[in-house]
Parts: sequence; structure tokens; C-alpha cells
Amino acid sequence: MFAYSVLALIFLGFLLLTSAIKVLREYERGVIFRLGRVIGAKGPGLIFLIPIIDKMVKVPLRTVTMDVPPQDVITRDNVTVKVNAVIYFRVLDPNRAVLEVENYLYATSQIAQTTLRSTLGESDLDELLSQREKINKELQQVIDKHTEPWGIKVSTVEVKNVDLPQEMQRAIARQAEAERERRAKVINAEGELQASHKLLEAAVVIAKQPIALQLRYLQTLSEIATENNSTTIFPVPIDLFEPIFRARKELTAESRP
Repeated sequence: MFAYSVLALIFLGFLLLTSAIKVLREYERGVIFRLGRVIGAKGPGLIFLIPIIDKMVKVPLRTVTMDVPPQDVITRDNVTVKVNAVIYFRVLDPNRAVLEVENYLYATSQIAQTTLRSTLGESDLDELLSQREKINKELQQVIDKHTEPWGIKVSTVEVKNVDLPQEMQRAIARQAEAERERRAKVINAEGELQASHKLLEAAVVIAKQPIALQLRYLQTLSEIATENNSTTIFPVPIDLFEPIFRARKELTAESRP
């Protein structure tokens, strides 16, 4: 009977010893409550607790990545979209994370969802699609302001997906197609304008040197003969031979006594 009592005491002592000694990792802190009153956060490393009197709440300090579920958002221009996001935060003050809020993970998730709806509801659809970086920064500032009393620092908020209704997707596609057609027409008009300027310059040169038109005429004949092997009837204006006739007349006049 005495041996059983000794074994029971040894076992009880082992349980008390294991409950009194805690080991915390480098990224963990333990908030110690002694008879219900907080005495501070301890760790990392070996922690000694008074059995039955001390209670410890373990708080991780690593950055937490939390997905914000898709939220129905009505933008300022009355377009309904579904938006989800991801939030990165970490605990800076373990004491406040335990004392100021019941569950800081759940509380942060809820404040992120409500902030996502309210903040994006103040933006137009074009801003939501094109100014993503600005919106992310605004979301981070608002959420961090709400979580700061809990000892939580929100480092980054990123809007992941913006799901548009089918009607809005078709409208945006038509708008993009119209924009591409407009750019194509502008480019074509600019090309025509540049070509007309070049033609004007060529006309000025030809007006000063009529022989240039004849050279261009002969070049065109050469290109047609090269590209097409079939018989081609090409009218040759008599003016083309006028310089030859003029030169012949001049030679004839000089040879006369």
C-alpha cells in the first residue's frame, strides 16, 4: 500500500512539473495570468509557471495570411461585383491581442470583410479595375487603424479577383473593340496624311524636273515586265520622246552650215 502511495505521489509530481515547465519557440510568446491577473508576456525559451495558480495563453508572432471571402460590392456607379482579397498581418503586442479582443483572428477577418465592402463601394468600377494599388493601400490603412488597439499590425492588403456580371463583361469587350477600331482608323488617317505630304513633295520635284516623271514611267514599265511574263499593252505618251526629238533638232541645227 505504501508503494502505491509513493508511485502516486511521483506521478502527481511529474504532472505538476510538466505543467510548470513550458518551452516557447522563437516566434511564440506566452501571456501569463496569475490568479486571473495578467503579469505580462514571456518567451521565447523555457518558461516556469506556478502550477494551478498560473495560466498561459500562447500567441504566435509570425505573419498570418488570411483570405477574405468574396463580398458583394455595389460601386459608386451602381455596378454589382464580387470581390475577394488577401490580408497579411501579425501580432505586435501579445498582451493586447489577448486582453482587448476575444479572438483576434476572427475579429480581423470580420473587420476586413466590412472594410472591403465599404471602401470599394466608394470607388467607381474604372477605379476598381485600373487603380488597384491605390485601393490596396487605402484598405491597408483603414484595416490597420481598426486593428491597432488590439496590438495587430496589418502590413499588406491585396484585392485578388473582381468578378463582373456577364452583361458588364460584354459591354467592356465592346468598348475595348470600339477603342481598337478607333485607334486603327487614326493610324490609317495618319498614314494617309504622311503619304499625301510625300506625294506633294514628289510633285514639286517633278514640276521642277520633268525628266523625273519620264524616269519614273520607265521604271514602272521595267517593274511590270519583271513581275508579269504575259503580254502587256501599255500606252506610251508621245511626250516621253520629246526630249529626244528636241536633242535631235538641236544636233541637226548645229550640223547645218
